[in-house]
Order: sequence, then structure tokens, then C-alpha cells
Amino acid sequence: MNRRIRAPKVKVIGSDGTMLGVLPTKEALAKAQEEGLDLVEVNGRGDPPVCKIIDYGKLKYEQSKKSREAKKKRATQEIKEIKFRPQIGDHDFQVKLRAARKFLAAGNRIRLIVQFKGRQSSHPETGKAVLDRACQELSEVITIIQMAKMEGRLMSMTVGPVKLKGKSREAKAAS
Repeated sequence: MNRRIRAPKVKVIGSDGTMLGVLPTKEALAKAQEEGLDLVEVNGRGDPPVCKIIDYGKLKYEQSKKSREAKKKRATQEIKEIKFRPQIGDHDFQVKLRAARKFLAAGNRIRLIVQFKGRQSSHPETGKAVLDRACQELSEVITIIQMAKMEGRLMSMTVGPVKLKGKSREAKAAS
């Protein structure tokens, strides 16, 4: 930008977008200052480098504005965790499934975890039965991302919201 440009000659694009041609750097700087704008190097790899006469502050503002908009539009998907026990009561199970449905409706992924204590870990089939039951109850609103696997004293499975083609989730539920 401005005096930091080291090339002896630069190809200059005017503030209105017209090509001014190849000029000595000092002359291009003088034209930019005459208009009250900055000389900004757009492509430094060219021979000679391409520079544009623009308002640098405005350029930086526009770039930050675009990056903020892109950040807003980026989909954020969290992984929520729901913990079960191998011998879980029916009511507790239903309460946890209600929370899972709420997370799925918000578009989040869920990691279903069965936590074993003591001798319970010697019977992983009870934990698998709990996860299978949860998947069966949520089958209309989930897609399985990762099957159940044992990790130490935890058995976990990752599920996500079902992707509907053409219809929204609310329209599918209404029909």
C-alpha cells in the first residue's frame, strides 16, 4: 500500500476501474494522492505488479463486513451428550428422550452414552440394549452417524437429525 510498494513500475487501475497503464510508482502515488485515495497493490506477482487507486479504509471495512456475513451464514452444529445407565428407569429414559428430540429439532447431533460402574462393565449387552431402545424410539427423527462402540467404561453412539428431501421437518410432522 502507498509507499510500501517496492517495484519501480506498476500497472495502475484508476478509481473508476479504467486502466491507466504502466506508470512509475512515484507517479502512480501522486495520482492516488491527487484523488485523496490510496495506491493498493492488488496482484504483486505480475510483471509489473498491478495496483489499484482505492480508499483502503473502505476496502478493509467491506472485507470485514463480508467475513462477518459469511460467519453468520455458516451452519454451526454442536454435539450434545445424553448419558444413560444400564439399569435406567422408564420415566428417566423418556425424560432423556424428550431432551434428545429437542436437541435434534434444533439441528444438533447427539452422542448417546451408557456409563458403566463396577461390575456392570462385564455385561456390555445391557448397555447396547439401552442404546438400541433409544434408537428405536427416535428412529423417525435420527440418522445414525456412528454405531455403538465401547470406550473404557463408556459405550457411545453418535446420531444426527434426519435430512428430509424437499420438505421441512415441520411439514413432515404435520402430514
